[in-house]
Amino acid sequence: MDCKRIDRSQVKGHGALLTEEIRRYTPSAEALSDWLFLHPEVSGRETASSKRIADLLDSQGYQVTHPVGGLDTAFKAVFGGNTHRRKMAIMAEYDALPDIGHACGHNISAAISVLAGLALRPMQDILDLDVHVIGTPAEERGGGKATLIENGVFDGYDMAMMVHLYDSNLLAPLCLALRGNTYTFKGKSAHGAAAPWEGKNALNGVQLMFHGVDMLRQHVKPDVRIHGIIREGGQIPNTVPEAACCEFYVRAMDKEYADEVQRLVDDCANGAALATQTHCEKTASFPSYSNLKKNEPGLEILAEVYQELELELNGDPDKIFASTDAGNVSFVCPTFHPCLQIAPAGTALHTLDFAEYAGGNAGRKALAKGAQIIGLQTLKIFSDARLLADVARDFAK
Repeated sequence: MDCKRIDRSQVKGHGALLTEEIRRYTPSAEALSDWLFLHPEVSGRETASSKRIADLLDSQGYQVTHPVGGLDTAFKAVFGGNTHRRKMAIMAEYDALPDIGHACGHNISAAISVLAGLALRPMQDILDLDVHVIGTPAEERGGGKATLIENGVFDGYDMAMMVHLYDSNLLAPLCLALRGNTYTFKGKSAHGAAAPWEGKNALNGVQLMFHGVDMLRQHVKPDVRIHGIIREGGQIPNTVPEAACCEFYVRAMDKEYADEVQRLVDDCANGAALATQTHCEKTASFPSYSNLKKNEPGLEILAEVYQELELELNGDPDKIFASTDAGNVSFVCPTFHPCLQIAPAGTALHTLDFAEYAGGNAGRKALAKGAQIIGLQTLKIFSDARLLADVARDFAK
């Protein structure tokens, strides 16, 4: 079809088919979510998780490339001949956190993406749209989507989308740009009692860098977050540490300002090295995360979707959510990353309390709603050529 403007009744009719398909595959999504929750794998090591998802999609007729984009645990799933004029990426995240498992709800999020991908298959011809499911590992640590972008996996898409789980419903959480770097200070060892003057204390360099960063906080904008840890500080007290290292994250609402603050943090490291007569080497801990770029025409439609699904927008859009490498995708194509509530307000992500909801009935009940969010957003945007053009224009700003 030519994808001319379709009236609301036609969209509603396609929505009924979407709902039927979601209902059909919800048991498979529940089983997938439960399995992921019971078998958590941390960033970059999601070998069994990615295979489980890829195998499910393969069993349903998807052509799956696994691995893809230079990442062993990434995949790309395509249904049909991949010959439609428009293309959409449904992103699936499935990495877990050390010690606390799926306390970010990625088991649910991944299953939602798979469920939406399965449910939208009958509508590809109707919408003249290829719907791809892309497995994007290492969101928690590693910036997997940034690597996939660099290797061309996200080239040529008209839209990308996923649903994140949260303690409230939000159309577009406030996601900060993120820079992560490790600073290794190298000095000279010496006996701490017999001849400390012969040493150059690398740990002192790390300590002084922390002091410099603490003083910097007064002179950055309120949205900035700077937080760090000491990774190595020496082996024994009576030896002057020859090597010490620390890791810092820098976040800001705007990726350009995050870069500016990052340069100031680098100055703190270099100044600390100069003052302690040590040498400092900086290495990136993972690829940089961009802030999540908003798309106003698309968000207006997403608000309609939430209203139709009777999901109250009860979250604070100005509250800082954290960071996500989906932000990188939002600078490649129009990207939507709404949040769906599965836990009571005030239940923080990355906690065991949130994990209980992700692994329980609340998470399972969210699967169909989450897939409907993706499915209805897709139907509304790709069934209206003028709206699709508005989304594209807003993205190009």
